[in-house]
Amino acid sequence: MAKSNRYKQLFSFTLILGIGTVISKLMTYVVLTPLYTAYLTPDEFGIVELVVQTANLLMPLVSLGINQAVLRFGMDGETDRGSVLTTGLAVNLLGFAAFLLFYPLVRMIPAFGEYALLVYLFIFCSITHYLFAYCIKSMHRAKLFTICVIIGTLITVVLDVLFLAVLDMGIVGYILAIALSDAICSIILILSGKLYKLIRFKNLKSAVIKAMLKYSIPLIPNSALWWITDYSDRYMVTLYVGEAANGLYSLAYRLPNMLIMVCGIFMDAWQMSVLSEKSRLERQKFFTNVFAMYQSIIFVGASALIVGAKLVTRIMAHKSYFDSWQYIPTLVMATAMSCFVTFLGTIYIVEKRSKSSLVTTVIGTVVNLIGNFILIPRMGAHGAALSTAGSYGLVVALRGFHTRKFIPIGWGLPRFSLNMILLISQCFVMVFELTGWEYICSAIFILVLIINFRNVLGSVRQVIASRKEG
Repeated sequence: MAKSNRYKQLFSFTLILGIGTVISKLMTYVVLTPLYTAYLTPDEFGIVELVVQTANLLMPLVSLGINQAVLRFGMDGETDRGSVLTTGLAVNLLGFAAFLLFYPLVRMIPAFGEYALLVYLFIFCSITHYLFAYCIKSMHRAKLFTICVIIGTLITVVLDVLFLAVLDMGIVGYILAIALSDAICSIILILSGKLYKLIRFKNLKSAVIKAMLKYSIPLIPNSALWWITDYSDRYMVTLYVGEAANGLYSLAYRLPNMLIMVCGIFMDAWQMSVLSEKSRLERQKFFTNVFAMYQSIIFVGASALIVGAKLVTRIMAHKSYFDSWQYIPTLVMATAMSCFVTFLGTIYIVEKRSKSSLVTTVIGTVVNLIGNFILIPRMGAHGAALSTAGSYGLVVALRGFHTRKFIPIGWGLPRFSLNMILLISQCFVMVFELTGWEYICSAIFILVLIINFRNVLGSVRQVIASRKEG
């Protein structure tokens, strides 16, 4: 693919996906977060987070991680897309049928209990939605994907207002709204994307099934381990500190998730673009140029979120949740590191090295668990946030070294290191509320902005130039 077309495609995908994600997240933060904090107590919010995230842990197990394979194999242009989608659907259905046999055991999971049936509905609707959404992405139909994201969020908002504010259904209403939204989105994607034309079980081919499972199965423990890294701290905070503390800690994750939103928009577009590049040398240049822009955006965004932690929490959440701000700076650090981990993970996706991805994930998870056991009993939820940030930082270093074997991208280490030092300093000043913290944190943000401005501006100019060339 020509250089100008690569950047034009990346810009186009990022813009389209960004519109949908921003609208979706704005509705979530402006409407749903105040709604949840108004109609769910901190205890209930902590419980519902555990239920939903435990369900998220089970989804890769139920689907055998096949949805990721649908995305990867659907994009490479080397495998019949009908065979890929049909294989994904067959594996999902068989996996869920097997999961039904474990219903008595699922009811014994403390977080589930009386919500077991809803959890089954939640999981089935979610894996089905992901399957069809990933298929649409593999077809480069970014507009349809984006429209469905917006519609799905609108449906969730309407159902949450109905179930929580009107019918007072509490935890049940929260879970049911998400499940129904996923189900409706699946129907929209099947019909609008005409995916029903691709689903033919006669398209099942043993060679395709073996290749996709070989890629997806290592992703099962990989997904589970990342889940442990992201959410085991919430279980341990609940165990050592209590459900109310976990409710505050869970809410604190909402602001750093804005950085995940930016990362997610870009990574969706990035995957759709980079897999189209076949030349190894051009792919290396593409990775290096894009990573320079990407890290600048992450550092500036993270610094801004740390500065705004108190203000945003005061505006967006009920006053009973205000103390959650104190966990945000460290969680922002953790989120920034996770964004870098995700970017480096695309190298494993491109090279189909899911086993290599698993090894680095195992190390990060072990470090996270050890950190949780040591720090949470001593520091409470602060210890959980610190452990998560440290484990993600370690995985960034490991993947940074290891992926050079495949695609040796340029890091710009002096600038990267200076940004890291400034971000850590800002986090320290904010958490401990040192004298004049408002001015110090603001000054650090301005400095981070200055350091990264030229790089971001240069990247924007490159994108504009590529559009003119195209």
